[in-house]
Amino acid sequence: VVQVVESGGGPVQAGGSLNLSCHVSEIEFSYNNYVLAWFRQAPEKEREGVASIENNGRVVYADSVKGRFVISKDNAKNILNLQMSSLRPDDTSLYTCAAAWGTGSTLAANRYTYWGQGTQVTVSS
Repeated sequence: VVQVVESGGGPVQAGGSLNLSCHVSEIEFSYNNYVLAWFRQAPEKEREGVASIENNGRVVYADSVKGRFVISKDNAKNILNLQMSSLRPDDTSLYTCAAAWGTGSTLAANRYTYWGQGTQVTVSS
């Protein structure tokens, strides 16, 4: 069974940086076909796709994070990363990692089968 476990959230000042990580079991990053993504959801707001990456490295970013966030993966360790910089208070959310078999990097939540529990990021002004 694919398991997804996030880490790295916490409090940060506006303008600061934070790195999130997500370990994905059972999907071999080096040779399987898969899609990985980060989503976020703030209280009383809809879930938003943040960034996605597929096995060939193709990435997709939400307009709200382009130029500030970088998604990457460590094939040797089966880890998905999200480097966040120039953080703003409106980036405050529960960030969740998601995975799916197949191809096609996308921010559509219904594409993803496996979800983590999430890690909270709180940006203070």
